[in-house]
Amino acid sequence: MRNITETCQILDIFKQLDPTPKSELNYHNAYTLLIAIVLSAQSTDKGVNKATAELFKIADTPQKMLDLGIDKLKEHIKTIGLYNNKAKNIIELSRKLVEENNGEIPHNREFVESLPGVGRKTANVLFNVWWKEPTVAVDTHVLRLAQRLELSDNNTPLGVEADLNLLPDEYKLHLNHWLVLFGRYTCKAQKPNCANCPITKFCHSSDKNI
Repeated sequence: MRNITETCQILDIFKQLDPTPKSELNYHNAYTLLIAIVLSAQSTDKGVNKATAELFKIADTPQKMLDLGIDKLKEHIKTIGLYNNKAKNIIELSRKLVEENNGEIPHNREFVESLPGVGRKTANVLFNVWWKEPTVAVDTHVLRLAQRLELSDNNTPLGVEADLNLLPDEYKLHLNHWLVLFGRYTCKAQKPNCANCPITKFCHSSDKNI
């Protein structure tokens, strides 16, 4: 595992290339962002955006989602993986928001993580994107790249999160987006584009192809 100084050197390169990376999910408010994150599990952001383009026009609050109902919701998201279970969770979390918090998403981690279908990673993304908190969300890209780039010695999301949380807040604020976008477009799992990698000098992976 690299020391913090070396890790920051890598992240400084990402910062120079993209100082303020953004989520590629489309959303209008905290609620639609949460729904988009829930839908993105084991799905692509592009696929989620395609499914929610019409959905969010008619159901951008918990009450409107409840009014839409689970069957019509499923029609909108049926192209997304695990859509049956996700639809159930969306309806149930919407009901809890309406019944327990007047349809608002509180800036409260315990409550957010208690919502159906919302785990630690989803909450971390929400708190990072919506409230600009330096939270580290460990998805498959971050987990893979943290190991590949020797940013962590752990092989579990919680372990990797703990290691990355040792970084200064200024890096943690954008860390997830830097690594996700890097893993999505350059350091792909199946065929890493090492020839166009901005941090290739730091990489010691056995499948490095340059």
